Amino acid sequence: MAHSINTEALNQLFFKARTHNVWKNEPVSDQVLQEIYDVMKWAPTSANTNPARIVFVKTPSAKEKLLACVAPGNLDKTKTAPVTAIIAQDMEFFEKLPKLFPHADARSWFVGNQALIESTASRNAVLQGAYLMLAARALGLDCGPMSGFDNAKVDAAFFEGTSIKSNFICNLGYGDASKLFPRSPRLDFNEACKIV
Repeated sequence: MAHSINTEALNQLFFKARTHNVWKNEPVSDQVLQEIYDVMKWAPTSANTNPARIVFVKTPSAKEKLLACVAPGNLDKTKTAPVTAIIAQDMEFFEKLPKLFPHADARSWFVGNQALIESTASRNAVLQGAYLMLAARALGLDCGPMSGFDNAKVDAAFFEGTSIKSNFICNLGYGDASKLFPRSPRLDFNEACKIV
């Protein structure tokens, strides 16, 4: 049986974790990015679909391509982040299901059902993006997720000629905590939840 993780871990993942906009000038190694994926890949998706595809943007040329796609308010924080992850979804994810879900013909559930493909890809890629952020935090990085960018431009710049479409982006690195805004409130349990 699983046990609760300690308060220190909860603080790192949730209670004291923040969305960062200002980054320290410290690089993030390729090894850490692979470790992030190797942690997040074990989290659940429906029917083990795993539709997320991630591009870790690090090089100056790739950053320039990405910066041409982001909203003006996101330029500086994206430019200065050591890495920006493009969390995308493969709209042909079901072609991997013979490997990922071998105990049933799950591929047949999706072939020709565009509405199911789109909802499954989007929902589960977002889940995987959230798992990526938790994995990054667990491994000592800070995150700055955002949706202020032009999806069509990102898709043309990074996924042209593929079945992959961008969902959201997330800056990764070591945030400068001295530049954080005061923490915004959250809804209380009774405002957001019911037990029935």
